Amino acid sequence: MSTFTIDEAHFQDLLQLSQLLNELFTIEKDFAPNPERQQQGLKLLLEHPEFTHLLVARNVRNVAIGMCSVQLVISTAQGGYAAWVEDLIVIKDFQQQGVAKALLQAAMRWAGEHGVTRLQLLVDMENHAALEFYQHLGWKNTQLQARHYFLTNE
Repeated sequence: MSTFTIDEAHFQDLLQLSQLLNELFTIEKDFAPNPERQQQGLKLLLEHPEFTHLLVARNVRNVAIGMCSVQLVISTAQGGYAAWVEDLIVIKDFQQQGVAKALLQAAMRWAGEHGVTRLQLLVDMENHAALEFYQHLGWKNTQLQARHYFLTNE
């Protein structure tokens, strides 16, 4: 019997998903928790289902225990759609139980249904558990390295 389900997220999930992002952003050194911004970002994801998909993993009590989003982009290298996998997080008590893998597989299914030929993601290079997880699932390293530039004052 499964101890979790994977569903499409809804607006009533915003508080719980924001709390999950808070946990994620305490791990990643490039980002800091900011509940107001996180909820705004989550709202934008939910408002644009034509190119985003927000997934939530729930335990048997219907509490969010994990989340993942996937967002379409156009790849000139692929000549079609690629997708960014974002914000994959599972709370500690449910890690190592297949939740993250199930979330990622659901994101991949959605991407495939939308004509995506390549998925990509960013991973904190000091998060060794995440690096091993993605390698175990067959994700490959690239020669590319991410950069960002903020258009507004942080």
